[in-house]
Amino acid sequence: MIALTIPGFGALELHHLVLDYNGTLAVDGKLLPGVREALMTLADHLSIHVITADTFGLAGTELAGLPVNITIISQDGQADAKLAHVEHLGTAGVFAIGNGRNDRRMLAAVAVGVALAQAEGASAETIAAADVVATGIVDGLGLLLHPKRLIATLRS
Repeated sequence: MIALTIPGFGALELHHLVLDYNGTLAVDGKLLPGVREALMTLADHLSIHVITADTFGLAGTELAGLPVNITIISQDGQADAKLAHVEHLGTAGVFAIGNGRNDRRMLAAVAVGVALAQAEGASAETIAAADVVATGIVDGLGLLLHPKRLIATLRS
């Protein structure tokens, strides 16, 4: 668990990290540099979930050996499936990262939602639904690895 208090935002007890795969952890199906190491470190503190339609069919291979729970969802109803996943976990204890339009409802529902704008781009609706926008996955995960960064961004 990661516990922190952000002035003007609230007290957080984070138990789960929920991540999109393509466009978030990976580009063109391949895991981005630095992701493996960050996830290994965060797994000591959080239960990590990757939820994806696995467009390139590489998520299982690329995430092999990492302490993550992978959920493959169908091409239909992705936004609903991602929202249902975080609701099942308990949204108040979830930190989530995504970039696509199918991530917007998930990011809006969780304790902290981070939208990424990387090589694949980011949906404007998803950016609007997020609490934080980051320009890279290592920076997004860094908000958990270095919580004072998150506090500095969200305090009011």
